Amino acid sequence: MVYAQAAQSGWTAAQTAVVIVAVIAILGGVVSASVTYTLNQRATRRERQAKAFAEALNALEDYAEMPYRIRRRRDTPEARYDLTDEVSKIQSRLAYHQALLQIEAPEVAASYAALVRATKIQAGGQMRQAWEQPLLTTDADMNLQVRYPRDQIDAARGACISTMREALRRRRTRRAPTLPTANSDQPQIPRATVEGKER
Repeated sequence: MVYAQAAQSGWTAAQTAVVIVAVIAILGGVVSASVTYTLNQRATRRERQAKAFAEALNALEDYAEMPYRIRRRRDTPEARYDLTDEVSKIQSRLAYHQALLQIEAPEVAASYAALVRATKIQAGGQMRQAWEQPLLTTDADMNLQVRYPRDQIDAARGACISTMREALRRRRTRRAPTLPTANSDQPQIPRATVEGKER
């Protein structure tokens, strides 16, 4: 008799259960979609940062390689022009990557600026020496048999890569001061910090 009265009122426990299940399914779908979207956004951001880091390091390697290219230059005005033009283009790329890192990964910018400075000091001095060396005239001479030292560059590069790895593991970035460009004379670079601690 009670069942018959509930049925006549138009709403049953079965209908309530169906509504609850439907609401739970919708909420579960929304939560699942939100979590998937967040994880995809994080993965995309991480991939974008990793690519930016690799390209920034590539520009530095191009600069560090210039002493070898200068040493093996041809004896023509065009060759000299091409090499100096290439150095200018690399300088522009360094400035671009330094600005990009200030935007994309400010916690890495100071470490990268230190690497740029070390590379300019060490490889820049080697470029000056390479221009002063006599031209190479035989195929055998092209094998320089002397490696330009990279100790300062490698030390700064190792520190920069460590900072980049930390940034890729981190979920959010902190605010960082704007730094001078890669072409600045003696930029004032603050020490990199991680969550308030000196590195």
